[in-house]
Amino acid sequence: MRLVEGVATVDDLDAFLAALTRIGEETGCTVQAFDARYVVDRAHLERALELADRAIDRGENVARDRGVEVMLYAAGRRQIDRALTMGVTEGEGPVVVLVAADGGADRGGSGDGDEATAAAAVDDLLTPADALGDYDEDLVREYFIIDDPELAATAGTLADVVRERVALLDVRK
Repeated sequence: MRLVEGVATVDDLDAFLAALTRIGEETGCTVQAFDARYVVDRAHLERALELADRAIDRGENVARDRGVEVMLYAAGRRQIDRALTMGVTEGEGPVVVLVAADGGADRGGSGDGDEATAAAAVDDLLTPADALGDYDEDLVREYFIIDDPELAATAGTLADVVRERVALLDVRK
């Protein structure tokens, strides 16, 4: 898995998403873009990818598309429309794009996706900038419904609570 970060200027969302899809198809990779304001750290997306792949391997996935399944786990939700809030929108904003080789035949891939080529192509669509880990705390707390008492009840950080929500999605299915 590779993460490409930067600022996206999206004038036409459908065209931007089509470009990402094309990159994925040409390289044998899943390419999924996230609004970086919702992504707490690299581990957040690594765990989402791991759990999405496990669900797909077990035939327990909700979405037909691997990228959407990763988005569901990253969002800690089973509702696709609510999870898509974490995706990119039209306008200019910080993004993190997950690039991951598609894996085995059970995921529709050959296992030999070219992550480096896909990441370079995605990078060409963005203005370079550090975006990962620069999340919007208020937005994350509102989106994941994390209040002061919950944060006070844990020894961890906000990022820890978000990663826990990702991991607990299987329990709530």
